[in-house]
Amino acid sequence: MITEVVNTKELHKIDPVFGQLSFDNHEQIVFCNDKDTGLKAIIGIHNTVLGPALGGTRMWNYASEWDALNDVLRLSRGMTFKSAITGLNLGGGKAVIIGDAKTEKTPELMLRFGEFVHSLSGKYITAEDVGMETKDMDLVRTVTPFVTGISEEKGGAGNPSPITAYGVFMGMKAAAKYKFGTDVLEDRVVYVQGIGNVGESLVENLSDEGAKVYISDINQERLEEVRDKYNVEIYGGRNLYTEEMDIYAPCALGATVNDTTVNQINAKIIAGAANNQLADEQKHGMMLRERGIVYAPDFLINAGGIINVYAELEDYGRQEIIRKTENIYNTTLEILSKAEEKGITTHQAALEIAESRIEARKSRK
Repeated sequence: MITEVVNTKELHKIDPVFGQLSFDNHEQIVFCNDKDTGLKAIIGIHNTVLGPALGGTRMWNYASEWDALNDVLRLSRGMTFKSAITGLNLGGGKAVIIGDAKTEKTPELMLRFGEFVHSLSGKYITAEDVGMETKDMDLVRTVTPFVTGISEEKGGAGNPSPITAYGVFMGMKAAAKYKFGTDVLEDRVVYVQGIGNVGESLVENLSDEGAKVYISDINQERLEEVRDKYNVEIYGGRNLYTEEMDIYAPCALGATVNDTTVNQINAKIIAGAANNQLADEQKHGMMLRERGIVYAPDFLINAGGIINVYAELEDYGRQEIIRKTENIYNTTLEILSKAEEKGITTHQAALEIAESRIEARKSRK
């Protein structure tokens, strides 16, 4: 009898999707491949109870396809709760394109991706995310109507980054009100980690308020540009997490609050634009709570971007975009108070509100 030798590591990879935590009952996962353009993309559709799944497309040079899959699953799940807690009639979806946006993104690749989006007949609506620009969305729009975040010249709401940053700023002020008794950020020490489009806009808001801002990024040239533009300080130390600060604002990739950093963080508040900041939502959320660190849930306070692109679907103007984004302040205060009253993490408090809205709609259906 011939016995087949099975590599347990490979066996683990055979069954990674339905069984892994980040899958969380996704409705659909679409793998997109095109040999001619080199496109390798994954679209995750988590939940469409409240409406079509809307979420940006991220292009990133992932270490492996498994990392890309896990990222799109976590991101699309987060979009479900982001739309739900913000009161938008949208579901949660996200897309990732595997590759270096600076060297591998071509018009042909973006058009082919748009065709894959179109094939889903509106169940997924794409938008801008890391590695993407408004002009990319304009290009995708030429092959499908199921895209938002297009330029104002073409009838869209434009770049969502400034509104995303403004929502984070509102959530940050609410967390400060809760923690310090005042939402005035003048002279507060804030470390902004990640100076992309959203990070820079957040730095601008903080500088205008008179906060003492330190910035960190892997791109030295970008750091110097933002430093000179807003008169802020570049962080030159070795471990940002151990620096004494009032507010830590993660604005790059997720999971910066993890087993290594959670006990190092020397901030009173965590409020940033990055998605999925907690590597383990329950575990690290509870550890922050026990340490007295106020965590403003990421999927709540970074919802300004989706509010901005949702305007294109619902045809409301700039004034309503600002009103809805400023309401993040009130919702953040509500969630922080609820978490304290119930003795639960702020992430869990936010999740309960989002899930209750989804369940209510499901019941009506």
